[in-house]
Amino acid sequence: MSMNDSPSKTNGQFNSMKGSMMEGVGNLTGSTSWQNSGKKEHTEGETEYKAAQAKGYAEGTMDRMTGMKDSVVGAVTGDKMQQTEGNMTRDKGKMQQEVNKPE
Repeated sequence: MSMNDSPSKTNGQFNSMKGSMMEGVGNLTGSTSWQNSGKKEHTEGETEYKAAQAKGYAEGTMDRMTGMKDSVVGAVTGDKMQQTEGNMTRDKGKMQQEVNKPE
């Protein structure tokens, strides 16, 4: 994982790709230690990527819910600023969900 122990899609992809390359080198050379460590690193990278993706999707869901609430409260109370900010937060959450949609 990344330095702050939060899953990272970038770090996960890097480790997945690095692991695949290590496994390939192991396959070419017949080195089972390279094959095994490559498989392990690839799996860990994929796991981190999916964890970051799930975290991003959940954060998007929370933003959408919070934005919707703020938008409705703003509309009911006549607070256009709160309504606009709520709409922006909701849209941000929707975009975050789209980017992190499970494959």
